[in-house]
Formats: sequence, C-alpha cells, structure tokens
Amino acid sequence: MAASIHNYWMFGLAAALIIAVLAAGCTQQPGDGQETTLKVTGSTTVLPVAQAAADAFGTDHASADIQVTGGGSSVGVQSIGEGTADIGMSSRDLKAEEKTKYPDLVVTTIANDGIGVIVHPENTVSGLTIAQVKEIYAGNTTNWKEVGGPDQVIVVVGRDSASGTREFFFETVMKKQNFTPTQLEKNSNGAVKQTVTQTPGAIGYVGLGYIDSEVRAVPIIVNGEPVMPSIENVVSKTYPISRPLIMITQGTPAGLAKEYLDFILSPAGQKIVADEGFVPITS
Repeated sequence: MAASIHNYWMFGLAAALIIAVLAAGCTQQPGDGQETTLKVTGSTTVLPVAQAAADAFGTDHASADIQVTGGGSSVGVQSIGEGTADIGMSSRDLKAEEKTKYPDLVVTTIANDGIGVIVHPENTVSGLTIAQVKEIYAGNTTNWKEVGGPDQVIVVVGRDSASGTREFFFETVMKKQNFTPTQLEKNSNGAVKQTVTQTPGAIGYVGLGYIDSEVRAVPIIVNGEPVMPSIENVVSKTYPISRPLIMITQGTPAGLAKEYLDFILSPAGQKIVADEGFVPITS
C-alpha cells in the first residue's frame, strides 16, 4: 500500500514538472523562439518600405509576425494613439491637434520623399510651376492647352481625406486653398497611378517610389528651370515638393518595435528605402 502511494506521489510530481516546463515554454520572452506580433498600419506611401523591411527583418527573426496594412496617415496616427497598432506610419508630420490628443507619441523619421506630379505618358506638357499645379487642382485651369499641353480636358486625380500625402500637398502646393469638387479621390498612391495610367487627360500626385514608365513625371519649374522629382533633387533640396516619412510609437520604441525600427535605420534598412525609390536619411 505504501509503495502504491509512493508511486502515485512520484507520478504526480513528474506530471507537475512536465506542466511547469510547458508553461515556461509558453511564457518565453521575445527572441527565445516565441512568435511575437507587431502591427504596423497607416500611410500607403510608407507601406512598401515597411513591408519590404518586415520581410527582410523576418529572415533573421523567424518568430516575429510583422503585420503591415495601409489606410492612410490619419489612420496610422489614430491607430497608434488609441493603442490598436504598435507602429503608425505617416507621410506627413503630426498635426498640432494630434499632438494634443495623443501627447505620448514619439516620431522616428525613416526616410525622405518627393511628391511627383504625374500625367499620362502621351501628355506632352513640358513642365509646370507650383502656381500652375495649384490652379489645376483648384479647378481654375481645366484644359491642358492653357499650360502648354494638348487640347484636352484635365481630369484631376488626388487622394482621400485620410491621406498624409494629400495633407502635405494641400499645405505645400495648394496653400490651404480648396481642391476642385470634381477631383477624383483615391485611397492610395497605387490607385492614383492606375487612374492616371488609364486616363489620357489625367493629372495626379504620388510618392517617388510609385513613378515608373507607366506614367510621366512632370518637371516642376523653379526659377525658370525644370526640376525632375528624383532622389538626387530631393537630397539637394532643389525639388520643391518633398517631405519626411515617419513611423510613430506610443512612447519611446521598445522591444520588437525598437528592433524593427533599428533595422529600418540600419544600412540594410536604408538600402531598402533606396530600393523602393525613396531617399535614405543615413548613408
């Protein structure tokens, strides 16, 4: 009888030890093999960099699950401010009201970007001044022939109200003058580009990383000289429509968020920035 009780007690002890080991395995800290999740959301301009960085980061951090989604800069700020994301992405600076509402937000600049004005590849307009772009988007210039282009009605394409690119364009180019009510509002850089590609009379604006042979970037006339939207011209500050790209955390970055941001700021991460068509902030 005593032997049976002893055996039963030993079995119970062994079972308890197994449960303890399993429990310890379930409470591993990040980096010990446990899968950790990082939610990154916001600007569709920043999104290609964030996704490419997440893919590269994941090769050395197999347990990390970095989920990158768009929605616009305002969505990114709100999400991090209200705690529904770990990192917010924005292609504009924080607004004063956002800083007041979410006082603990910390900004990390990960790249710089130029905003290119794009048209259909067949459009022959040679260049536009900032003032001419403003008049087009205000609805005061409605035919390309008025600015040296073909005799064709201008189709104005822009971004929706959640877009940081739109906000920056509104302040820098429009000088806070309202956009024409006929503007076609799109929810991403890619959607703007696609519309311009498919619409001969269209004009749009996108981040540098979205400019390719499917559209034509229009030079911006500065002091009588045409300046193309390019990495070189953003770096030299000769291109007039440029801005920082930022990632936002609730307080100082820590844990997996810090590791991920540190990777983006590393030489490997900044190479991704350049490969995606944006301007690195570190050499």
